[in-house]
Amino acid sequence: MAQSLLRYSKILEIVGEVIKVRVPESSPARFGDIAVVESAAGLRSLAQVINLDRDSASLQVFSGTKGLGTDASVRFLGHPMQAVYSTNIMGRVFGGSGEPIDGGPELDDEPRIDIGGPSVNPMRRIVASEMIRTDVPMIDVFNCLVESQKIPIFSVAGEPFNPFLARIGIQADADVVIFGGIGLIFDDYHFFRTTFENAGVFSRTVMFVNLASDPVVERLLVPDLALAVAERLAVQEGKRVLVLLTDMTAFADALKEVGISMEHVPSNRGYIGDLYSQLARRYEKACNYDGAGSVTILTTTTMPGDDVTHPVPDNTGYITEGQFYLHDGMIDPFGSLSRLKQHVIGHVTREDHSQIMNTMIRFYSGARDAEQKQAMAFDLSSFDHKLLRFGRLFRERFADINVSMPLEAALDLCWQTLAECFEEDELIMKQELIDTYYPKSVGKSAGKSTEESAGESNGKPAGQPASEQAADQAAV
Repeated sequence: MAQSLLRYSKILEIVGEVIKVRVPESSPARFGDIAVVESAAGLRSLAQVINLDRDSASLQVFSGTKGLGTDASVRFLGHPMQAVYSTNIMGRVFGGSGEPIDGGPELDDEPRIDIGGPSVNPMRRIVASEMIRTDVPMIDVFNCLVESQKIPIFSVAGEPFNPFLARIGIQADADVVIFGGIGLIFDDYHFFRTTFENAGVFSRTVMFVNLASDPVVERLLVPDLALAVAERLAVQEGKRVLVLLTDMTAFADALKEVGISMEHVPSNRGYIGDLYSQLARRYEKACNYDGAGSVTILTTTTMPGDDVTHPVPDNTGYITEGQFYLHDGMIDPFGSLSRLKQHVIGHVTREDHSQIMNTMIRFYSGARDAEQKQAMAFDLSSFDHKLLRFGRLFRERFADINVSMPLEAALDLCWQTLAECFEEDELIMKQELIDTYYPKSVGKSAGKSTEESAGESNGKPAGQPASEQAADQAAV
């Protein structure tokens, strides 16, 4: 306590958001701890120790160094950054410094927990075996989201990845959703908040938000704040927690900016050399706890110039257990991958899940080849025309990220789509599954001529909107 009252006033330099202060070897300064920086005018700001070098300590000032001079003083608090943790945080919005920003009641007297701790002991981890349903067919059917999984959505600027992430937060069957916004513009923050409120899920949601106008340094704290609360909810209360983070590229850019001010030697494209370790520290918080709950991490990672070899998505791919590629308003079935889906497909889902998934992708791959042949004016066979029809239906009914339906309804619609386009002997699937699930009455239409197939879709005129066709099929 006495040490926390000591003030150190020998400011050596101020560079960007970082100040360096001279401290004796007996000082209480520790890496990652929080300090209070007070200007000569009496203004106070929180800062975090990010480097210790013999008789000096470097600190990141959360609110920026504007107004600070070499006559400022530093007081170390002796503990790392802390997040509020109690039942009263549900439905609340916190800033990058961990304080409420929603205008609600103050939480100064609530318990707090340290952030940025080590990953969980591997002995406490158990193998993932449960599925988190999202009601998004391209995820639930083709690349399941599994409890304790860490997986990013790779996208580019301009794609609707934020609305997509918000919809997953609403529809996912998790007990608690913790949202972390990193460098969001106000419109995106307002969209997430109003979307959660209007959907009636805000009472099971906690938001940590750093806006684009907020200090860059606070972007580094948002993932740690969100994950610290998620861990505590999973371990102490047995909750199935889904953590949504957007955008991890903004987090990496903040790391780069701080590294430049610290005069660190840059690595690939100016990013710091320990980018991989910094990302892994956060992603490895995903865990299925033995005898407790689970933490699942779903993030968005924008790829500048749609370049998957960019350092951020490139390093992310080595850490996570797959990825979802979002392009042109659809989840790309060929670039997307869930490495844990084999733990749940056929085990906690229907027996036909694996076969229908593989068959649908096989035919869609053939449809892409048929589309290329058509574009180059090659002659098309009758089977090519079937593939073309299947490709159109696949994009309308499944690939569009705006499509929502339960897994069982999506599997039934897969069978119906196959029956509309192909005969039983063209499926190359297990016969017992065909006998059980193949719609016999719909299958009669698969033998129609090319002209009839091009002019009709499930018995409806060609002019019927695709959304109505999909709705009709879902209803069946």
